[in-house]
Amino acid sequence: MDSPEDIFYLKQFVKQHPDNQMGWYLLGKQYKLAGKEGKANYCFLQAGEVYDAFEHESHPLSENQLQLLKDWDLQQKKKRRARKLGALALLFLLVAVFAPASTSVFKERPEQPEPIALVEVNPIGVVFIPRKERNPVGSAWNSLIAAGKQAPLHTIAARLEEDEGWRKWTGNTRLLMSVEKENGSSKLDVTMYDRLTCECEPSEASSAAAQYKEWSRQQETHWTLASGIYQYEKKYKKWPEQLDDLIQSYPNNVLSGERSGMRSMFPAVLRKLKVAQAQKNRSIQEQAAGNQQQEESDKRTSPIVGTNGILDKQWSQPLEVVVDKASYRLAVIQGDIIVRSYKVGLGGDATPEGSFYISEKVRNPNGRDDGNFGSRGMTLSNTLYAIHGTDEPGSIGKDESLGCIRMGKADVEELFDMVPLGTVVKIKNGTLPSKVQQPAERFQLEPLQNETNPLKIYKWLT
Repeated sequence: MDSPEDIFYLKQFVKQHPDNQMGWYLLGKQYKLAGKEGKANYCFLQAGEVYDAFEHESHPLSENQLQLLKDWDLQQKKKRRARKLGALALLFLLVAVFAPASTSVFKERPEQPEPIALVEVNPIGVVFIPRKERNPVGSAWNSLIAAGKQAPLHTIAARLEEDEGWRKWTGNTRLLMSVEKENGSSKLDVTMYDRLTCECEPSEASSAAAQYKEWSRQQETHWTLASGIYQYEKKYKKWPEQLDDLIQSYPNNVLSGERSGMRSMFPAVLRKLKVAQAQKNRSIQEQAAGNQQQEESDKRTSPIVGTNGILDKQWSQPLEVVVDKASYRLAVIQGDIIVRSYKVGLGGDATPEGSFYISEKVRNPNGRDDGNFGSRGMTLSNTLYAIHGTDEPGSIGKDESLGCIRMGKADVEELFDMVPLGTVVKIKNGTLPSKVQQPAERFQLEPLQNETNPLKIYKWLT
C-alpha cells in the first residue's frame, strides 16, 4: 500500500473519520514512504496512542510543536471555509442577475423528509491476507476503506495456509487482528492476535476463533447455495423463485437438500447474482459497441457469486471440482482456494483428461448403498464416466478402475451435498498438492426429495 491512490484513499478516510487514530497512523506511514516527513509527522501526532503502540515510543515532537500544528490546521480550516462562503456568495449573485423574474430561486421545503437509503451491513466479515503481503495490517485496513459503508461491523483479518500456489480452506489458518466498529460511529476498536504481525504481546484469540469458525461454516453454506442458484439459471435460463426450486426430486436435484441458514440466505444471494448477471450483460453489450475499457472495469468489480461478508475480490467464481491424476486427489475449489481435498482411485490412462460437468446426481445407484458404485454417483457430461463410491476401499489411491473416479463413502457423500448439478469438473495431470486435510465437521445437507433412480441400471466404467 504505497501508491498515490492509497494516500488519496487514506486522506479521504481521515477526512470522514478525523477521530480515527489508526487511519492517521497509516496515512503517516504512507507519507513517510513518499519522503514527506512534515506531513508524516503531522499524521503521527494525530495518531496519538496508536503511534505509541506500533512504534513502541512516543513521538519526538513536543507538546508546544503539537499545539502549533493544531493551530495551523485550524487556520487552514478557516481559510477553506472562507473560500466556500465566497463561492456561495458569487453563485447567489449570478442567480439574482440571470434568473427570470417569475422563477423562484429556492425550492420550498418538502412537507415530508426525503427517505434515507438503508445500507446492508454484514455483522461479521473476513479479509484474507496473502502470505506475500509484507504489510498485513495496512492491507486489511485498505480493504475496510475500500468497502466503505458496506464494511461489516466486525472484521477479522486472517491468513490461510498456502501450498503450491493454492490457499487451503481447512489448513492452518492464522488470525491476525480484528476491527470492530459501532454502527454509525467513526470509532474503531483494533485487537491484535498475531505476535509477528504487531511485534507486540498479542491478545487472547479464543473468542475471535469461535466467531471465525461459525462464520466459515456459514460461508460454506453460502458457497453451495450461490453455486446452486448460478447452475440453476444456467440450466433453465431463468432464476429460481425460492429455495425449493433448487431442491427437487431426481433428475432435477440441483441441490441435494437444505442446511441451517440456507433458506434465510436465499433472497440476498439471489439478489446479488441478478445484479452481477445484469452487469455482465451490460459488459457484453458495451464490448460489442467497442467499449473495451468499460468491459475491463466490469470484470474487476462484478463477481459471479456474491460473498457473505468477505472483503476479497478474488472470490468471484462458483464452486468447481479439480481431479489431479498425478497425486490421486480430487478437490472442491473456489478460485484459488481448496475448500475440500480427497484421496481418490483412478484408472490410469483410462481416466480421460479435460473439462466435464456433473450432468446427473443419483443416490444409491442401482438401488444399493453398498454396491460397486457405493452410495452416491455423479455422471460426467452424460458419458459412462462418473465420480462414485466403491465397495473396494483398498483401491483408493491406485489405478484400478476402468476410467471412473472412485471415492470413499464419507468423502463422496460430502461431495454430493456440497457441489450442485452442473458443476464443472476438470481432470488434469499435476495441479493439486498431495496433502489431504479434512475439517472436524463434514458438510451435510438434509435431504428433502427422492434422489434415487430405480428405472435405470448404471453401467459406469467402474
